[in-house]
Amino acid sequence: MSQLRSFFLLTTVISLAACSGARDVASPGEGNIVVIPPPVVVAPPPTPTPTPSPTPTPSQGPAASCPTGTSNVGTIADRRNCQVSGTILGNLVLPNLRGVIYSLSGRVQVGNDVGGDGATPGGQAGILTIEAGAILFGSSGADFLLVNRGSQIFAEGTQNNPIIFTSRANIEGTSTDNSIGQWGGLVILGRAPINRCIGAGVAPGSAGCQSAVEGVSNGFFGGALPNDNSGRLRFVQVRYSGFEIAPGNELNGITLGGVGSGTTLDRIQVHNSSDDGIEWFGGTVNSRYLVLTGNDDDSIDTDQGYRGDNQFVIVRQRSGGGDRIVEADSPGNENVVPRSRPRFANFTFTSARTGDALLLRGGTDFGFFNGVVTGSPVCLDIDGAATIQAAQAGDDGPPRFESVFFSCATPFRDEADVTAAQIAAAFNMGSNNVSNGTSTLQNGFINGPNEAARPAFNASTVSSFFVPTTYIGAVRDAADTWYQGWTCGLVAGSSCTTVPANTATA
Repeated sequence: MSQLRSFFLLTTVISLAACSGARDVASPGEGNIVVIPPPVVVAPPPTPTPTPSPTPTPSQGPAASCPTGTSNVGTIADRRNCQVSGTILGNLVLPNLRGVIYSLSGRVQVGNDVGGDGATPGGQAGILTIEAGAILFGSSGADFLLVNRGSQIFAEGTQNNPIIFTSRANIEGTSTDNSIGQWGGLVILGRAPINRCIGAGVAPGSAGCQSAVEGVSNGFFGGALPNDNSGRLRFVQVRYSGFEIAPGNELNGITLGGVGSGTTLDRIQVHNSSDDGIEWFGGTVNSRYLVLTGNDDDSIDTDQGYRGDNQFVIVRQRSGGGDRIVEADSPGNENVVPRSRPRFANFTFTSARTGDALLLRGGTDFGFFNGVVTGSPVCLDIDGAATIQAAQAGDDGPPRFESVFFSCATPFRDEADVTAAQIAAAFNMGSNNVSNGTSTLQNGFINGPNEAARPAFNASTVSSFFVPTTYIGAVRDAADTWYQGWTCGLVAGSSCTTVPANTATA
């Protein structure tokens, strides 16, 4: 479980990516050090509208030049390498242009942190818009993209033309099915409530309650705006990311710190991160259609009072890597409010690893609805009396399970603090749960006859965000193809080790 460091510890990491403000950092092999002039402010982007997928055209070689706001640092894989670096203020648009690919140089940040109350000195918003089909890469762990509080990212691909964040090795064709940690990752920081604050006497969930994100110096999140809007991500892949700054202090595939429910996360894949796939630190953001494949630590990690809803989620772990599928925690002060209350509906979790599939501890009020868990030696481990206690003021009570199908050698971990019998009692409080099923999944994530036979729970009675379904699991049957076109590595002929040809027509 990745743990957050205090501000004073994290500032020692500055030398990796931020001691020069990241405005004069060049990644190895990307060209000379480039000093970026003041950001160019262009007209705000129009409200995005659905765009038809362009007809693929053969590569025409590298473009002659780079778009405004980027630097020409040569070519890579027969495309013009247009480098993005420093701090983005105003609006920057990265168009999908024929013969163009984008590289991240060092810490690329959108805006300067405005603080939880919007009044931090020097705070200034920025907007980054990335067009469908654009590809961005980093060359090392020092290369990552961070969206600060008060700023926004609009990265909206399409079903057949996703936006891809990946590594230089992937662009050059040297990544393998077991490659991990080849660049930094994506970090989004918002002003929604969290429950762990820097400094004594600060009320959790208040505008002054902020925490420092792991893996990044001077990156803060938290506030009192549950509806805070950090932008929109749709049809996005994040490949081969994650980087250990110091032991226990890593960048994830996607890190969400205090991100609010005004943010849209829809059809997101994280593949082969060296740390967690997605980690939520507090906040209230919801999501639909998540695909987490091959991640080397936990695929799903929740912490610091995260209270959000997520529906239609596929997790597939590599046989050669990965820890838990879900790790839910709130380190210390288990009963502090807002307590974590993650909820997942219509999920299919498969693992070939030796650890427990689900670990719930530290006072988390987790909800699992219409789900399938299979492949791990143990399906569920619950730690700590605070995690399994009856509902008290400010919490939702023990973890809730409705129409959940377990298929593991052992359904529940038996430990001294919370016994297997206690876990079984909590599991069986819900309806239509199966603790000793036999998996008949097809291709590792598509419902087979045993999964299809289970009655579904109406998750919309728990949250209006959830769409009612007549089935459990993330994928109803072979005719349910919501994952096709925009993901890699799930179906035959769609490998993550290759990068799509440039389909831009201009």
